[in-house]
Amino acid sequence: MTQEETLDVLKMGHNVFLTGPAGSGKTYVLNSYIAYLKKNRIPVAVTASTGIAATHMNGRTIHSWSGVGKKKTLENKDFYKIINSQNIQARVLKAKVLIIDEVSMLEARVIDLVEKVCRSIRKNESAFGGLQVVLSGDLFQLPPVYKKGEPKPEFIFASNAWHRARFTVCYLEKQYRQEDLRFLAILNSIREDAVNKETFSHLMERYQKNIEGILKPTKLYTHNADVDAINAFELAQIDEPPNFYKMTSWGESDLVKILKDDCLAPETLEVKKGALVMFVKNNFDRGYVNGTLGMVIDFDKDSNYPIVKTRNGNIIASPTSWEFEEDDIVLAGISQIPLRLAWAITVHKSQGMTLDYAEIDLSKAFAEGMGYVALSRVRSLSGIKLMGLNEMSLKISSEIKEQDEGLKSLSKEAREEINSIEPSKKEDIKNNLIKIWAEAENEDDDDFEIPF
Repeated sequence: MTQEETLDVLKMGHNVFLTGPAGSGKTYVLNSYIAYLKKNRIPVAVTASTGIAATHMNGRTIHSWSGVGKKKTLENKDFYKIINSQNIQARVLKAKVLIIDEVSMLEARVIDLVEKVCRSIRKNESAFGGLQVVLSGDLFQLPPVYKKGEPKPEFIFASNAWHRARFTVCYLEKQYRQEDLRFLAILNSIREDAVNKETFSHLMERYQKNIEGILKPTKLYTHNADVDAINAFELAQIDEPPNFYKMTSWGESDLVKILKDDCLAPETLEVKKGALVMFVKNNFDRGYVNGTLGMVIDFDKDSNYPIVKTRNGNIIASPTSWEFEEDDIVLAGISQIPLRLAWAITVHKSQGMTLDYAEIDLSKAFAEGMGYVALSRVRSLSGIKLMGLNEMSLKISSEIKEQDEGLKSLSKEAREEINSIEPSKKEDIKNNLIKIWAEAENEDDDDFEIPF
């Protein structure tokens, strides 16, 4: 399905599971739909399965928004405390649309709890209490995290909420991040669990091979300890005076704490001339995206902000903000230079990034999908220096592989249905839905029927 067709499905009010390979534009579609809703003054709750993903869209985690937290079980007294909370009630009742991003990492039990909370607070037995729900993510990417000794968590499609909501599947197939056809073939062979000798030999062409023109590419590692040690060591080697930039904040203290914990920009940024850095937020107008790499070459004489040399030119890295928004009201925010040291980063924190080049060590990969995530961050095969693989590196979940075939088929059916509707009829449906949402306060409109 194309991005334009997916936006039609969303604007017509369907519950949607938006999926597709890394780099296919899922975030672009979400941001376009959020902008459409805000333009029409329709309240939208923007959430994600992780704090890092949530900060990319000025949202919060679904655990925080719904009040379910991160407990493995929720007793009756805890559940009633949640649904009687005035703050949670206000959020759930006000929203017309609920967006949850990066759902590959969301457990089935969590989505079921969220769905039950929405039904209970909204006093509506429709799925999620009548909210339009948009789930987004690539199931081939990182799975739900769990500790050794715990039972393996179930994916979202095993939840009752998945079946209750009857999601329309919108499977984006065109990939925009990679234009290297041979590299795309490698990534697709991993997704299809069809890695063979040819795939492996192409990858091994990059084994310990330097990247042309790049002395120190960002290292992607599987464990935090490796990353922190490398960044600290490399910065200490630079014989230049450091510049420090302290994060500022405003708004509700508990939300500020969440933003600080989840933001990839550090609370105190220390950089030197010659430091390898990475932008950690999208700003297309200024020429950088989340994952753009560069080197600090100087500091601006007027502002003292870092001047970063990137492949597309020099950028003065001025402060930007990360905020919690509800109904266009900012509840809390932080401001910082959108940079972090980039000699190394973990695979988990790289999810959602686009990198021009990277040194990737998968010798300690411990989860299915980890190798796919790491490799698919990079634009081309020539931008990779591969340092190691293990047996887990190129594995994907057989459960996800089986599910994926069904998702593609459902998306094809949905595409045929959406394209069978006359353009004028589509516009009538969209306009009617906006009118219903604008006029309704908390009730569900049972007379409005979606045509497929």
